[in-house]
Amino acid sequence: MDKRSVFYILACLTGSILTACNPSSGSNKSGATPPTVQDRPTQHETINNAAAILAKTEVPILCYHRIEDGRKDDYTVSPALFEAQIRALADSGYHAILPDQLYGYLAHNETLPSKPVMITFDDSRVEHATIAAPVLEKYHFKGVFFIMTITYNKKNYMTKDQIAQLAKAGHTVALHTWDHTMVTKYKEAADWKKEVTDPKKGLESITGKPVDYLAYPYGIWNHQATEELNKQMKISFILISKRDSVYPLQTVRRMVAPAWTPQGLIKAMHKTFEKKS
Repeated sequence: MDKRSVFYILACLTGSILTACNPSSGSNKSGATPPTVQDRPTQHETINNAAAILAKTEVPILCYHRIEDGRKDDYTVSPALFEAQIRALADSGYHAILPDQLYGYLAHNETLPSKPVMITFDDSRVEHATIAAPVLEKYHFKGVFFIMTITYNKKNYMTKDQIAQLAKAGHTVALHTWDHTMVTKYKEAADWKKEVTDPKKGLESITGKPVDYLAYPYGIWNHQATEELNKQMKISFILISKRDSVYPLQTVRRMVAPAWTPQGLIKAMHKTFEKKS
């Protein structure tokens, strides 16, 4: 995606019984009481309330973009450094989990493996299929690939066959909207259909599997978007910003994985996801 700076702020807790993001966009201005049951039209189930979800220890989630040589920015790592980072996670005893496992943990208190981490990729880049996935598989990891569906079969981006192969290999294929327009710009139902509902169905037709997870373009969101996405997605992923107090499952935090040393990355993971504010 076009790169934007990422603002680092962390979560708030709901006031009931009792992480490039827009820090002001996440506040709950609706005055609504957090629900104890969040129902999705396709899946009526009782899950943990918002307060219980927000109180849970966060799982470190890494977000990669470009994996190539010759670029120096916060959104690019070289293939050699990417493998070194993944090897360090494996050697340090981390277990790569997928969104279904994270959802089970957050919504239903299911147990995760020791030292869980999630490894995610934004923007449908071809190197995610040709470089990232083979490296993950070498170290017995699986990843999450957030697809912009406008990029199908275009230069430097994945083909439909590559996307299907990722799903077949056990990775999670998820949505990054149709064309990377920020959800805060959606004004009517037709925008949601164009950017989320129809692309979700298209990805499902490619993979033959449900698409229940989304990453916000630029990590930017607002409460109205969380309310709408709660009807269509189990989890939506932001970057490092304040979370929504009513629909925390729609604002699960990730951190961009820059070109840091492997141990520097692991240290930053701990600092980012163990901090509470």
